[in-house]
Amino acid sequence: MGKQTLQDQFPEAPVHSAIPWGADRELEAASMAQGCLDSGLEVALADLQSSWNNVHHHTEEISSDRLLVRRGQAFNITLYFKNRGFQPGLDNIIFVTETGPLPDLARGTRAVFSLAGRGGPSPWIALLKTNGPISLEVSLCAPPMAAVGRYLLKIHIDSFQGSVTAYQIGEFILLFNPWCPGDAVYMDSEPQRQEYVMNDYGFIYQGNKNWICPCPWNYGQFEENIIDICLKLLDKSLNFQIDPATDCVLRGSPVYISRVVCAMINSNDDNGVLNGNWSENYLDGTNPAEWTGSVAILKQWQALGCQPVRYGQCWVFAAVMCTVMRCLGIPTRVITNFDSGHDTDGNLIIDEYYDSTGRILENKKKDTVWNFHVWNECWMARKDLPPGYGGWQVLDATPQETSNGLYCCGPASVRAIKEGEVDLNYDTPFAFSMVNADCMSWLVYGGKEQRLHRDTNSVGNFISTKSIQSDERDDITENYKYGEGSTQERQVFLKALQKLKAGRFQGPHRADPPPSWPMTLSPGGSRSLGTPPLRPSDVVQVSLKFKLLDPPIVGQDINFVLLAHSMSSQFKDLRVNLSAQSLLHDGSPLPPFWQDTAFITLSAEEAKTHPCKIAYSQYSQYLSTDKLIRISALGEEMSCPEKILVDKIITLAYPGIVINVLGAAIVDQPLSIRVIFANPLLEQVANCVLTVEGSGLFKKQQRVLIGILRPQHQASITLETVPFKSGQRQIQANLRSNKFRDIKGYRNVYVGFGL
Repeated sequence: MGKQTLQDQFPEAPVHSAIPWGADRELEAASMAQGCLDSGLEVALADLQSSWNNVHHHTEEISSDRLLVRRGQAFNITLYFKNRGFQPGLDNIIFVTETGPLPDLARGTRAVFSLAGRGGPSPWIALLKTNGPISLEVSLCAPPMAAVGRYLLKIHIDSFQGSVTAYQIGEFILLFNPWCPGDAVYMDSEPQRQEYVMNDYGFIYQGNKNWICPCPWNYGQFEENIIDICLKLLDKSLNFQIDPATDCVLRGSPVYISRVVCAMINSNDDNGVLNGNWSENYLDGTNPAEWTGSVAILKQWQALGCQPVRYGQCWVFAAVMCTVMRCLGIPTRVITNFDSGHDTDGNLIIDEYYDSTGRILENKKKDTVWNFHVWNECWMARKDLPPGYGGWQVLDATPQETSNGLYCCGPASVRAIKEGEVDLNYDTPFAFSMVNADCMSWLVYGGKEQRLHRDTNSVGNFISTKSIQSDERDDITENYKYGEGSTQERQVFLKALQKLKAGRFQGPHRADPPPSWPMTLSPGGSRSLGTPPLRPSDVVQVSLKFKLLDPPIVGQDINFVLLAHSMSSQFKDLRVNLSAQSLLHDGSPLPPFWQDTAFITLSAEEAKTHPCKIAYSQYSQYLSTDKLIRISALGEEMSCPEKILVDKIITLAYPGIVINVLGAAIVDQPLSIRVIFANPLLEQVANCVLTVEGSGLFKKQQRVLIGILRPQHQASITLETVPFKSGQRQIQANLRSNKFRDIKGYRNVYVGFGL
């Protein structure tokens, strides 16, 4: 039997929209035309109580005019009748809810349930609240596993005299409910719910493990039209395009929704939200470093007819996904992993290649260690996994590898990653390698590759996220792995490797090569490279280490020293090749722009420093958007073939933007904001553009054309706005020019109500 519409099920009753009080004549005329004018119960008006319901469902920040409710929690509506009041036992009201283009009773996207409890076995509930002379207040509740999305609400009234009428009451949006214990996304901590669902701003951590920098971000999940864009994003997914009915049925599962959203944030398989670009060429789009929030990106995607926005990198993908997931009601946070592994061949080993000068080479296998990588954690039960693997799940929207044919990653249980259970869905092996792969160093010379060293603790450091209701950073590394160097950590690694080698996963797994050229760590962090055969007395007892003399600031020279220390009782004569090259944040090296050679002689147990300077004029034209420079030194003793390698990654910083709020911030009252910024360079910059935004403070992103800024010139601008939401808010600002792209600043603002 084909799908029946409401009209099909009740062919004797015309379907009317609930008609407002001012249209009594039209209702009477329509009823007379249908031969239905009798004492049957007739609806004149339906009040969805949007404002009241939204407050109790934590959706009032989205809208007070539209009904947005959460599953597993009751909401109230009031029906006003035209001719008389509701009479229990004589009138039977049946409610119908439908979602998706093909609502189906058997598949759960259509529900029919009665106020009198005679509507059959439906998980939806309708209860009478109050019965007035001409009104009826009813409490409705969606089951905590119902599909999320846009719903149509209808009623069917069967009165005692046999008259039958049906009405389309209106639309509502159903969201996940982390406040409901029966919901798969239930979170029992109110401070956590406030941070991971309700907070509309945060920080994304960037830089490197030695210099962790918070980047302010406007998630804006409750801003105007964002909920509609999120629902449109679901409808634009390949799953919906191929089988819309099944897709809507599965929207009750946060596991399913998270995979769909993860694939839709990037555009590799579809018309997703963002194009990724790591080329350093962004002329036909926006440099990823310039973005300060998700709202402008999502609205641009909608304005472009759901065509991808140019461009994003990992932190932008993760930030936009955080916005969408929080908007849909799934607790979500943004995670940064420093020294993040990207293992392309599935053997839990990241291969790095060096030449004879210590310069890191581009990896032909595309294995890399990213200086930092950003993904999401989403909170949900995992009934598809053994008990104990629910909670935080890794989801990575950056298009790196495919999962079941699509560019998405996860959800992978964080606990499964820590315990090495790489056979659990989804994409746990790849997530494990990001935080706990081993790193293998190779020397490339004479057309050959020679293994140097296996480092078991360099991947996965200072895994970070914003603290709950605080601007501080939380280090959550222990959630992902046992302490580096511990017996448990090695046992877990070997368990994961054994599971992979047991053939539980398809794909190339290269065997771990046997040691061929020993490499030892010398005190001070340098690595000692040796050639066989070696006796213990042959090992060079010298350490090398870099030390910065000043904080590295863009526009200034980089001053540092190379520390050489002999632990030997013998004289040492060293030749050291030094080089510097820019890096992208994904670990991809750019060509060297600075090289030097130092000759250092050390007496027994002597320490010396060799001063080094890289002038701004030497690095300015080679500096990538990520502002990362890798300095390296490869030393060798004149009388010994052994080499000593040391490197250091430097992140150059800009002075931040200063934001001052002039006066108290009050809802619906004018507010002045002064933004102070400067050109940090010793040269003039042009095409300066300042962008300022903040959810609840600005209706849209403010874009101010500054033009030219003289060398090291400071300027300010005052902006006027009218806050329209109360509570804790944040202003985010970015200054770009033809010489730099991401001078940022932020200011937290509390917005109160006037007297």
